[in-house]
Amino acid sequence: MNFELSEDQVAFADMARAFAQNELAPHAAEWDQEAIFPVEVIRKAGELGFCSLYAPESVGGLGLSRLDASIIFEQLSMGCTSTTAYLTIHNMVTWMLADFGTPEVIEQWGEKLATGELLGSYCLTEPNSGSDAASLKTTAKRDGSDFLLNGSKMFISGAGSTDVLVVMARTGGEGAAGISAFAVDANSDGISYGRKEAKMGWNSQPTRMITFEDVRVPANQMLGNEGDGFKIAMKGLDGGRINIATCSIGTAQQAINEARAYMLDRKQFGKRLADFQALQFRLADMVTELVAARQLVRLAATKLDAGDADALTYCAMAKRFATDVGFKVCDEALQLYGGNGYIKEYPMERFVRDTRVHRILEGTNEIMRLIISRRVLAEGAAEL
Repeated sequence: MNFELSEDQVAFADMARAFAQNELAPHAAEWDQEAIFPVEVIRKAGELGFCSLYAPESVGGLGLSRLDASIIFEQLSMGCTSTTAYLTIHNMVTWMLADFGTPEVIEQWGEKLATGELLGSYCLTEPNSGSDAASLKTTAKRDGSDFLLNGSKMFISGAGSTDVLVVMARTGGEGAAGISAFAVDANSDGISYGRKEAKMGWNSQPTRMITFEDVRVPANQMLGNEGDGFKIAMKGLDGGRINIATCSIGTAQQAINEARAYMLDRKQFGKRLADFQALQFRLADMVTELVAARQLVRLAATKLDAGDADALTYCAMAKRFATDVGFKVCDEALQLYGGNGYIKEYPMERFVRDTRVHRILEGTNEIMRLIISRRVLAEGAAEL
């Protein structure tokens, strides 16, 4: 069991770190304050392959493993959590379209999504179906050689500013088996976008409701076969859980980096903060938990890459643990700053706001606990 990164992985990390330091970090506070979606910077990321990390090379992707992608996303999120989180969503859309799309869909959108020329949004959540995705109500009814799409989706990242939507809709009966997936032109007739939500965090990516009213979608834009939508969604969410956990880890690492520098510089009672043993112990606990979370995420990514039978459970454990730890570390780092941590001159309050939502996304952490406990109750924990 080798925990060291390969030469290629070190090179990937170095490239991502340089991009984060040069293109993301200098602008992250402004993007957050002004709610700017940095499309041009995202396209620059696409030039380096960051818009299609694990999409196949056949569409212009890098064809990397989920572990490789996690290493890269960690570095990017140290520059801007919110923008990196959007990049993880775009990567999932690109991968879904490339892996499950028809030749016509791949030809139309594959390469342009892979390079970041076009941007994508993932449309699963609805007003009355969040974690219970199998109960979604959006419908796609056959009409000749097309499907007519009706319904609404909410909390959609990038909505109103992206070009391609991956939409989960009901083509059959109730439950998971009745759901299919479609690639949809975001500018199709019958699509309308709600107001841009005012959010606590993740402000560098717009979030809107999308309404579909008799939106005509050609049948060849179905991803996979009819009824495969829920399976595709769940495959996407396994990787999505690793991605969002990784964003928590990267942000927490940057919070520790910033807190360390502050402790070495700030003086109180005639001593640097770094010289107070109580604060040293706090920092030690933060780093220990962060390293444990990082290793669990990378283990889960390795399990997913290998097609391990317990990959679902490991992804759930990684998401639950890393997002809790990431938020906790950012909160503790803010505390080390004292009152300065609460003002926007410093990045700590943004780190706390941006990581808080990670505990909700890709299935709440309570859902993650259900996945883990069901596996343990059914088969025991000894073999995990």
